[in-house]
Amino acid sequence: MQRRQLGATGPLVSAIGLGCMGMSNAYGPADRDESIATIHAAMDAGVTLLDTGDFYGMGHNELLISEAIKGRRDEVQLSVKFGGMRDADGAFVGFDTRPQAVANFLAYSLQRLGTDYVDVYRPARLDPSVPIEETIGGIKEQIDKGRVKHIGLSEVGAETIRRAHAVHPIVDLQIEYGLLERGVEREILQTTRELGIGITAYGVLSRGLISSTPLTIGDSDWRGHTPRFQGDNLERNRQLVQKLNEIANSKGVTVAQLAIAWVKERGEDVVPLVGTTKRARLSEAVEAVDVTFSERELREIEAVVPVGAAAGTRYAAEQMALLDSER
Repeated sequence: MQRRQLGATGPLVSAIGLGCMGMSNAYGPADRDESIATIHAAMDAGVTLLDTGDFYGMGHNELLISEAIKGRRDEVQLSVKFGGMRDADGAFVGFDTRPQAVANFLAYSLQRLGTDYVDVYRPARLDPSVPIEETIGGIKEQIDKGRVKHIGLSEVGAETIRRAHAVHPIVDLQIEYGLLERGVEREILQTTRELGIGITAYGVLSRGLISSTPLTIGDSDWRGHTPRFQGDNLERNRQLVQKLNEIANSKGVTVAQLAIAWVKERGEDVVPLVGTTKRARLSEAVEAVDVTFSERELREIEAVVPVGAAAGTRYAAEQMALLDSER
């Protein structure tokens, strides 16, 4: 497995990471045993970066990861998002990133994960009621106590990145980045590169849109509530994926491998996070690490899916309004 450093001051991680959210029923029912087996297979393949959030499955995801990495903690880096608050029905009811909340959320995560430190700790979203300097200061206190190794950010804009980085070095920004979502290229990517901050890119397969098999969305799948997966938008996006499929076939790779490799090839500072719950899909993703492109192939891909080609926003309107990265 190839390795990449997260930012100028961060850890050395695998060239792709494993996003674990889907293992806690975010896209419908997930098989517990297969999820654990997938994490084991990822580790065996040299994938070291595991990404989670303390609100994924309301703690379920961290407990699952804890079981999977038992006895192998030193083989992985744990990237944890915090701050999202949910009620008993699972609905999000806001964000809390005060320093007191940082200490509280982290204490619960350490307990669930069965570890005494987190490699990268990050607020899941910008809390509009708390200056980012206070949040980063709260995480820095946990670094001083040995409970956190590095600080990351998630879905924030250039100004917030600069303010956070002035308090303590930020090692990476987690943000959606892929063939169908390239908003990061407008301003944010330039800022992270100026400051020596890496990118951990989620959504590289557009939440399952980019696949060689037709996507089906069940009633419990939250993707059905997002514009990109609705009506004419979904049909338009499927047509884009079909064109990518044709390019992938001519190259002798799957369309998923093409999409993962495209993100990986955006720069040595970019680490794609691949969310999967099955070992077969994991193997496909791992093989994508070795895929490269000629200039001609890149131009061909760009012609098929230029910036802004995807129909519909990546989140519903109320969620888009919470994204500092979209302001």
